Amino acid sequence: MKITSVTARQLLDTKTRPLVEVEVRTDTGHVGRGAAPTGSSVGAHEAFILRDGNPEEYDGLSVHHAVASVTDHIAPVLVGADLDVRALDERMIELDGTSDKSKLGGNAIYSTSIALLRASAAAAGTPTYSHVAEMLSLPSVTTVPVPSFNMINGGRYGDLVQAFNEFLVIPYRAESIESAIEQSVKVFKVVEEVLTDKLGRRPQVASSYGYAAPSADPREVLQILSEAVERTGYADTMAFALDCASSEMYDKKTETYELNGERVESAELIDYTRQLSEEFPLVFVEDLLDEDDWDGYSKAVTEIPKTVILGDDLIVTNRDRLERAVAMSAVDGFILKPNQVGTITEALDCFTFGREHGLLAIPSGRSGGVIDDVVMDLSVGLGVPFQKNGAPRSGERIEKLNFLLRIADAVPNCALADVPGLVKF
Repeated sequence: MKITSVTARQLLDTKTRPLVEVEVRTDTGHVGRGAAPTGSSVGAHEAFILRDGNPEEYDGLSVHHAVASVTDHIAPVLVGADLDVRALDERMIELDGTSDKSKLGGNAIYSTSIALLRASAAAAGTPTYSHVAEMLSLPSVTTVPVPSFNMINGGRYGDLVQAFNEFLVIPYRAESIESAIEQSVKVFKVVEEVLTDKLGRRPQVASSYGYAAPSADPREVLQILSEAVERTGYADTMAFALDCASSEMYDKKTETYELNGERVESAELIDYTRQLSEEFPLVFVEDLLDEDDWDGYSKAVTEIPKTVILGDDLIVTNRDRLERAVAMSAVDGFILKPNQVGTITEALDCFTFGREHGLLAIPSGRSGGVIDDVVMDLSVGLGVPFQKNGAPRSGERIEKLNFLLRIADAVPNCALADVPGLVKF
């Protein structure tokens, strides 16, 4: 089976930022499409996002140069080649020749990689999620992951600064994907009621579609989520999680972090989070420290035994960085975002290495993503226990939930993954 055409175009993500979409066609008539969301908070070690920088078009965010990378450089190499995802991903990496894919653009390469994967799945006559499982010789799909929901967002709101980026609710003891989604949607509505009671007005919607944090103190935000869960009667079903995104609040000159209106060192931040993990049922804490604070992460894993410590910006779905994390015992798991490393096969290699070393891989979309996100196929095909789904609001997030509902309906006796067996609290 040969590739007959590779085309690219500029489209928009769900936050109206330009992105690259690539379409691959084969001589057997099979088609695969892929688009590369980039996220709003981007780690320093991620694959390079090639944008035009022309202030006259989309405030400099247009991606015509990345489209040209596909059309002028990638397509001539791929057209006529056998459809082999791994071999062609490696060929694109060689063609780029840089450590961060900055020559051709990580967005150009990743979009092409998704298109190759989907064309390959189409040719195999299987859903993409099943094709992913087959690529890694994993068992057939029998479960769907437990979704996690971003309910309240940190950030800067006037004089208030909530240092932690996301406060999540996880229906970790739900009996089915249907009940997990329904209960979480209800909790999200009750969170608005609790915040309205506290503020005396309807809460602000944050840029990631959760509600804006009403307090600089993470403990108070978790108490609000606890009250919402209690009001719905789902206290036995729900647990919480944190995405701290601490690189955003880290000052390299003073080596301190923002926390509850103060600047604190990593030891204080770790101890504060340990206290939270003893007060609240926290499934995981993501990006607790700066993306280069390797020693701090090792300390956090040791000193916070009641939750799973995840790396996102620390690992960026890069096997080399995950190998370092394993050597230093720096994480219990990592966030799987394929666009961070730039090809599907590199992301799968990172997943495989993590699985071999007992680490959790938690797939996640990007803020301002796409409707048809390949991350969902990875979540199901890799058989992960849970994933990040964002707030239950906005089309691309609801589509992720509908994707899980469809799988549960299509797969006989499909069950929720066993998250209760993984939690540490």
